[in-house]
Formats: sequence, structure tokens, C-alpha cells
Amino acid sequence: MCELLALSANTPTDLCFSFHGLRRRGGATADHADGWGLASFDVAGQGVHLYREDTAAAFSATAARVATLPLKAHCSIAHIRKATRGTVALRNCHPFHRRWHDEDWVFAHNGDLAGEWSLDGPHQPLGDTDSETAFCWMLQELDRAGVTPDDDARLRWELMRLSARIATRGTFNGLLSNGRWLFATASTRLHVLTRRAPFRQARLADDDLSVDFAALAGPNDVVTIVSTEPLTTNEDWQPLPPGQALWIVAGEVLHLEESGRSGGPPAPDAAAESVAALALHQQAAAAPEEAGGPVEGS
Repeated sequence: MCELLALSANTPTDLCFSFHGLRRRGGATADHADGWGLASFDVAGQGVHLYREDTAAAFSATAARVATLPLKAHCSIAHIRKATRGTVALRNCHPFHRRWHDEDWVFAHNGDLAGEWSLDGPHQPLGDTDSETAFCWMLQELDRAGVTPDDDARLRWELMRLSARIATRGTFNGLLSNGRWLFATASTRLHVLTRRAPFRQARLADDDLSVDFAALAGPNDVVTIVSTEPLTTNEDWQPLPPGQALWIVAGEVLHLEESGRSGGPPAPDAAAESVAALALHQQAAAAPEEAGGPVEGS
């Protein structure tokens, strides 16, 4: 299996602290040594900074350098790989990137998925993993459903429906983002942590490293981290129940219950209510901040 990591924040925030902990599990403190990757969405809307390598992250000079880069973003996704399907090769390293309706989408997965997939559209895998194939299938099915990027309520419902279908094939813990929102779904293991004022010190579980976020973050900063396993030893990580999904915008979390995966698309009133709730999250996230934002917000 692999391990996942993602960040959503209301102010541009880097993934340095969390990624340092994750990469230690890529061959040093755990055996996820078959590749790694990190995708960070440019805050100016200029695409995605994507770093991938088919080697152990714990012993990679490139991964060590990336762990120090101030890649400030509202959304970032990282992954360390333990190959179960597909060869150890760069083309099989997560996160995977595609363009959908003129947006950059990034996806990473933990688990094994069985069976054949029917792909007859423009979205085709470049490697030979079940993960990338599932990503392409999701994009294909979104196209078939006539979903548009600006309809968040419908998009959330379709992503939950498709995730439930994929999970019938095996284990599907996944992270998906377009840089504005982060979608996380768990069929077995994911954990979530939200940091907000009053901030405090955090200690990594896999290395002797601590960060005092009280000295780095502004009073209005909100940062949510999603990880396969808790990355720190002294914070209140919450396990995501199997079958549940999260929709995270600007660090604020909307829980999508398993029951929402059945039935039809949301009714107009329900959709408007859901969008209004997210709008309140975004409005709160847009409150004035200290200049500069956190140096290491995750």
C-alpha cells in the first residue's frame, strides 16, 4: 500500500513540515520506497508544480530539496508509493495530473482495485497502475454525466457516487483537487487535522523535528491536513470513518456522509443550501490576515 498527504489552507501555505515527515516513511521508518511525488497548485493560477521520482523518498536528494521549498499553495497533494500494481517507474508515481474543462486536476490513491475498466474517451492512463486508470475513469464518467466545474454541489455528489462505485473493486482511499477545493474519500484509512488559532507546537512522529506554529501563523489562518496516518505525536488527528468523504475549501471541512452516495443528484434547494454553507466557510477564510501567511503552515 501507499501513504497519502494533502493540505488545504485559507492563505498560501507550504507543505514542508508534513512532507518531511511523510518522506521519512518512504524507506526509512516504513517501506513505501517505490516512488514519491508532490503537487502544489500555483497561487497565481499558473498551473501545478509537480515533482515525482521513482525512488525511495527517504534517501532521495531531490525529495530532501523539495521538502525545503517554500511552495505556498491553497491546495497541495503528496504521495509515497509501495508498488502493488504496476511497475516501479516514473510514469506510475503519484500524484497524477490531467486537464479537465481547462482546469488542472491532481489525484493520488492508496489501495488495490481489481477488474477491467472501460475507457473510450480522451482520458487514458500513461502508466499501468489501477490508480491512474481509476482517475481517468472518474474524469470520463464526469464528462458522461454532464458535470461542469462551476457546479460544486453536483460535482461533490458525482464524486461521492463514483468513489462508491470504485470502492466496490477493492480499497479506495483517494485525494483529488483542482487547486480550489480538496476532495478526500476513505474506504479504509485516512486521518484529518485542522490547525487554527490558538496555534501550538507540533512534533513529527517519524523524525526529531518540531515546529511552533504560534510563531509562524496568523490569527485567522486555517490549515487542514489529510494523511493516511497521523504525522505528529501531540495533535488531535481524527480518523475518517470508512465510506465517508470530505470536501475542503480554504481549510474548512464539509463532511459528506456515506448516505449521500445513494439516490439522485441534489435537489436545487439542497444544492443551494450546501453551496451557501461553503460560501460562509470561504467568507470566513477571506478575513484579514497578517501579511505573509505562515512560513511552514503544515
